[in-house]
Amino acid sequence: MAKKSFTGGLNSLLGETKQPEQATEQAEPKGKKEITKTSQIGTKEKETRATFIVNEDLLEKLKSVAYWDRALIKDVVNNAFEDYISRYEKKNGEIKEVPKK
Repeated sequence: MAKKSFTGGLNSLLGETKQPEQATEQAEPKGKKEITKTSQIGTKEKETRATFIVNEDLLEKLKSVAYWDRALIKDVVNNAFEDYISRYEKKNGEIKEVPKK
């Protein structure tokens, strides 16, 4: 029985793979968005990440709504925020921006 040579390394077994820079080109959206915060990395235009502390029962109901509506949780949350802000502005007028320091 002849000895096997593994000098070619893993690449010789698996074949050629894509270069990392080719993969990142496909992952980027066509229209480049300006990233001003690290929480925006990997998000769509006009989106950012946020963390909230939520009542567990409300979160379970929110997840159920998303499941039964066949929607993403982020879309259900966005709709809830939009509805709340709309009702708030009808009652109190347009919301003013918080002054920047």
